[in-house]
Amino acid sequence: MKNEEEPHTPKRRILCIDGGGILGTFPAAFLAGLEQHLPHPIGSYFDLIAGTSTGGIIAIGLAMGLRASDLLDLYEKRGPEIFGQGRGPVADFLCDKLRLGRWLVMNKHDAGPLRAVLEDVLGGKRIGDARTRLLIPAWNPVARSVYIYKTAHHPRLKNDYKALAVDAALATAAAPTYFRQHVTQHAVGLTDGGTWANNPMALAVVEAITLLRWPRNSLHVLSLGCLEETYTINKWAGIGTLGSKVIKLCMDGQSHGAMGIAKLLTGHEHERTAIHRINHTVPSNTYRMDDTRVIQDLKGLGYSFARDRQPVLDPVFFGSPAEAFSPIYTLDGEPVVTLRERLSA
Repeated sequence: MKNEEEPHTPKRRILCIDGGGILGTFPAAFLAGLEQHLPHPIGSYFDLIAGTSTGGIIAIGLAMGLRASDLLDLYEKRGPEIFGQGRGPVADFLCDKLRLGRWLVMNKHDAGPLRAVLEDVLGGKRIGDARTRLLIPAWNPVARSVYIYKTAHHPRLKNDYKALAVDAALATAAAPTYFRQHVTQHAVGLTDGGTWANNPMALAVVEAITLLRWPRNSLHVLSLGCLEETYTINKWAGIGTLGSKVIKLCMDGQSHGAMGIAKLLTGHEHERTAIHRINHTVPSNTYRMDDTRVIQDLKGLGYSFARDRQPVLDPVFFGSPAEAFSPIYTLDGEPVVTLRERLSA
């Protein structure tokens, strides 16, 4: 594998955003910090955007042409509404206790406020309205199978472009025990893609190399996490002492596995710098994915990281906008190019 792209090979830029509830404020602020120095919305600089859960909401918004600053406003101004907070210290305390009791037998939060916010932001837009290729993971617990919303960037992808963007956002964000399953218009119950792809980096790279047939040495990936906790596990830990750390173990394992796969496919870091991972390590239980009191801290952290990483990222990702995305199928039902033309390209 060569260290640099061939002169005739266009650079392909991929943005991947992890899941993490209200912790999505961090990647949203990071992108907004970078975007304030760019002449165009930051989503227009990428050829493919992948996002899971809260990262999926950001990904869909960016692909629809929204600015990162608009999505950051969503977290700041409407995050408390989504999670039933912001009513004052006493009311928040009492409601939080009630939700903890409810959480023992059902989902902790009502998905109604989240739907209302997403409908305000995305309206009636469909996946086919995306200006950038999209990849949004969800999970079908009944069929026990993956369910990935994709734009029509390959001849096989004939269905998802017709789906409402709100449906895709609600599906990928339906975190088990936090929100109920999202049921689509075709009665398919879907849950959070974070159950199997909380870090969608490997999915995006595989999509780029296989379906999109982009040369692996042309790929550059900007991967954004939603913070990473430090914790220890006793060698003799049982279910009572391990507790919720079981979830952290699974999430961390999937994320690091995804990064390993992506690095192997794009070229080892000793050969070329293809992967730019942005995340921050914090002590265990410092930030909860539904605690909106930490929004301002997360915003400041995101802007700080953007200020630090901008000199490195600008020449790789933000020299000029990506070439225009032309989907195979459009919402008026007419293919942009024929199958034969696509396969011979």
